[in-house]
Amino acid sequence: MDAVGLEARAAGLGTRSIKTSAKAYAIDLAISMIDLTTLEGADTPGKVRALGAKAVHPDPTDRTTPRTAAVCVYPDMVATAKQAVAGTDVKVASVATAFPAGRAALAVKLADVRDAVAAGADEIDMVIDRGAFLAGDYLKVYEEIVAVKEVSAQARLKVIFETGELSTYDNIRRASWIGMLAGADFIKTSTGKVGVNATPANTLLMLEAVRDFRAQTGVQVGVKPAGGIRSTKDAIKFLVLVNETAGADWLDNHWFRFGASSLLNDLLMQRQKLATGRYSGPDYVTVD
Repeated sequence: MDAVGLEARAAGLGTRSIKTSAKAYAIDLAISMIDLTTLEGADTPGKVRALGAKAVHPDPTDRTTPRTAAVCVYPDMVATAKQAVAGTDVKVASVATAFPAGRAALAVKLADVRDAVAAGADEIDMVIDRGAFLAGDYLKVYEEIVAVKEVSAQARLKVIFETGELSTYDNIRRASWIGMLAGADFIKTSTGKVGVNATPANTLLMLEAVRDFRAQTGVQVGVKPAGGIRSTKDAIKFLVLVNETAGADWLDNHWFRFGASSLLNDLLMQRQKLATGRYSGPDYVTVD
């Protein structure tokens, strides 16, 4: 990959500006694309129920606010999350396969996935074996994704590359094609647990990959940048990347997601600013 050209293209698209009506549309679209996430050792049923309530009604003072796409939790919290969003179109996603490091035997990873699916997960977010990938054992990576896809049943599969550990754009491009050929429904940048997560450049590269994959196979695959996207301005830059690279077919939460829970509060405050003409303080939104 041409790293200089890729980064220059991503930076250039990031300078695009949009007007007020388009900004309002972009904010609502971004809210609808968020996988509202809690993946901490201190997660409790109460915290997950609160997260589910926020996913269903992000701004309780304005019921026109779109719901988020999903809530994302560990497998043992899937049943609680399902109860919290019952009767709505909010999905429940679960990380699996020994998230975030992926350092476990395949049998353990598959059991992790089966537990999440049995509890009712609509989507599975798996991590690839980065050690195998970096050692050049691409077949092992491919076969693990195929195996996870098989036990995921009807749940949509998001394959996480941990782009910050893959180091090069060539590796990210290669991982994207391995994931798509193995049956990924989404390709995802990161776990959010390392220093370098989603960037405009690595997301642009992955958008180019899904565009090219559909052109060659007819199969559409989604993209999920995760980690480090915290402001409305950043979210809109990513939406511009989607529109200009993959096209309008991906401007929908069935094909594009943000793994960025802290982003939601900024989007809500910017939405309130457009509606009222003044900025609200952080006490006008809930703290996750």
